[in-house]
Amino acid sequence: MLSAIVTMAIDSIATSLYSNKHKTGVIPETDQEMNVVAGTHVHSHHHPGSFSTKDGVDGKKLLRYRVIAMAEYKFLKKAIMAFFFAVTTPFGIALGIALSSTYEENSPRALITVGLLNASSAGLLIYMALVDLLAADFMGDKLQGSVKLQIKSYMAVLLGAGGMSVMAIWA
Repeated sequence: MLSAIVTMAIDSIATSLYSNKHKTGVIPETDQEMNVVAGTHVHSHHHPGSFSTKDGVDGKKLLRYRVIAMAEYKFLKKAIMAFFFAVTTPFGIALGIALSSTYEENSPRALITVGLLNASSAGLLIYMALVDLLAADFMGDKLQGSVKLQIKSYMAVLLGAGGMSVMAIWA
């Protein structure tokens, strides 16, 4: 996790320095292959989600916010997701009760299973923290505008990760 945070810090700070040096903002992830410069005219092919709104929010950010908030799902998809969300825990409890009579805590198979489940859970949490939460914040306009603020923010992230690691000793 430490290497992922350091890699993200280097990428974010390098992007900020490059953008400041060349007086460009952070370029959104759009398909620029179709842009053609012909004389003084620029012809651009727009793709879904690459528009700007009257409030100044570009289409990529707006699309991301809509996907996160489930703004455009149909009723059937919402109902199916709600059903599976509601039955997952009771199903897991029932499965655990059914398998509790055959479960041997110190068997090699049980230890490997628990280790794999713990590793996959930890990996998902690290991915969510780094990709969905931290990267979105650190690549935002506010932090990209100030390298000092980025360094202070990364120090806070490293202190928080270190504090959680120390607390894990007693968990």
